Amino acid sequence: MLIIGCDYHPGVQQIAFMDTETGEFGERRLEHGDGEAEKFYRDLRQAGISVRVGMEATGHARWFERLLEELHFELWIGDPLEIRATRVRKQKTDRHDAQLLLKLLLEDRFPRIWVASWENRDLRQLLWHRHRLVQMRTRIMNQLQAVALNEGVRRKKRLWGQAGRPVGVVRVGSVGEPAATRTPGVVRSTESEHPRVECSR
Repeated sequence: MLIIGCDYHPGVQQIAFMDTETGEFGERRLEHGDGEAEKFYRDLRQAGISVRVGMEATGHARWFERLLEELHFELWIGDPLEIRATRVRKQKTDRHDAQLLLKLLLEDRFPRIWVASWENRDLRQLLWHRHRLVQMRTRIMNQLQAVALNEGVRRKKRLWGQAGRPVGVVRVGSVGEPAATRTPGVVRSTESEHPRVECSR
């Protein structure tokens, strides 16, 4: 088996690896943008080599995780705080980090953490997106409610219902323009332009 310690960054990864059968050790720096990293791992798969990759928990690595899963390689995600606690050298470089990850893997001291399934993580992403949409909708409704109050329209929650829409006509205009010359505008519910987001369980 090929054991790889991977110091991952969004644009590049520094790896230190060892073949447990031959004892061969090596280091490489793989670029992501030009496909060098993907080619490296696909070549290993084509050669029929079993691979285990260890890396710190980090963001912007979903494509890499999916690639390793597609190739049926093991991916171990480690706790960054525990990994940092094992670091002896004060000087921090990508090479040293990759070597440390490899060392922890070989010595069976790698602080592996549980990682949710892809379905679970996708659901979390959808829920977070829905939460942000609801926040945006609430802010817009509060702003429109303030505009209505400034123009003397006080309907509270009724402003957003069918009965409140015809009443929600206010006079709006540019700053400094006399009220008598302002053109009518309509305060509408945001639900028609932005439908309610439903998330299936």
